[in-house]
Amino acid sequence: MTAQLIDGNALSKQLRTDVAARVTALKAKGVTPGLAVILVGDNPASQVYVRNKVKACEDTGMHSVLETWPATMTEAELLARVDAMNNDASIHGILVQLPLPAHMNAQRVIEAISPEKDVDGFHIASAGALMTGLPGFWPCTPYGCMKMLESIGYELKGKHAVVIGRSNIVGKPMAMLLLQQNATVTICHSATKDLKAMTLQADVIVAAVGKRNVLTADMVKPGAVVLDVGMNRNDEGKLCGDVDFAGVKEVAGWITPVPGGVGPMTITMLMVNTLESAERRAA
Repeated sequence: MTAQLIDGNALSKQLRTDVAARVTALKAKGVTPGLAVILVGDNPASQVYVRNKVKACEDTGMHSVLETWPATMTEAELLARVDAMNNDASIHGILVQLPLPAHMNAQRVIEAISPEKDVDGFHIASAGALMTGLPGFWPCTPYGCMKMLESIGYELKGKHAVVIGRSNIVGKPMAMLLLQQNATVTICHSATKDLKAMTLQADVIVAAVGKRNVLTADMVKPGAVVLDVGMNRNDEGKLCGDVDFAGVKEVAGWITPVPGGVGPMTITMLMVNTLESAERRAA
């Protein structure tokens, strides 16, 4: 068996076409969705991510504001910029690029963002909405994963999903979204005792640890769906995920590649969240 690929690039293109059409419709009503991105410091990976997010805004017809600040910026100064954007009617989504410099409390900064503009879905109010099924914003990476499952017509009800990675950014929100679809969910991490025994039971595996080859072919049940959220570099310096792709694709039923899988979907769902924020305010 060779797994079928879940092509994140192709699905992103399809979704962004829909976003662009909805943006055009909003503009006809006098509303242009706006995303503000704040980057503090000179982390090379963050600079790439931010450029891609701004470009995605441009490609879908949205308004974007990018603020770049030195790593010496104080937390108070950053909070003041967040507050200004909270009160800017032209901005519908605010994203503070993580990680922040060590002298800043990232959670305090995130909580300063208005929940109505928390398009990254990291605010405690967004987490509460997710748990209770109320309107809010889903974190972009788990949201993208759910869209990928939806794109292949995968029915989660009654299935067993294993999420490897317990972070508040991916792991826990991913588990909540799967539970909402009536799946049975087990959250693990790379040091879970007998991780293989857990993953071999899984119909769906989400690998989100940030560690190469955390999931190998002998850990996957034949026909399982494997979503690789990891972003690492191999010995040749090329992008790779958390999954041993070459081995696992010979066992799994569906698999996401790296690059070209979950990554582009994360940025696309940021565009969707920003658009939905503007649509709610325009309603």
